[in-house]
Amino acid sequence: MLTVFLATFGIFALAIFGMSLGYLVKRKSLQGSCGGISSLGIEKVCDCPEPCDARKKRMAREAQRQQNRIL
Repeated sequence: MLTVFLATFGIFALAIFGMSLGYLVKRKSLQGSCGGISSLGIEKVCDCPEPCDARKKRMAREAQRQQNRIL
């Protein structure tokens, strides 16, 4: 059990070391994938036609906050 843990830890340590070495050499920060979820043709994370009740409440609260800022 301990050998599996140490091997896993070693692999993660090597991956982190490799990423940090790449940063030091190229001076470029890590970047995400090209396009993200929009490259799959999905407009939003939740692809349902109408938001759920909790989401509607959050959107209403945010709209109210925006309205209060304007006034």
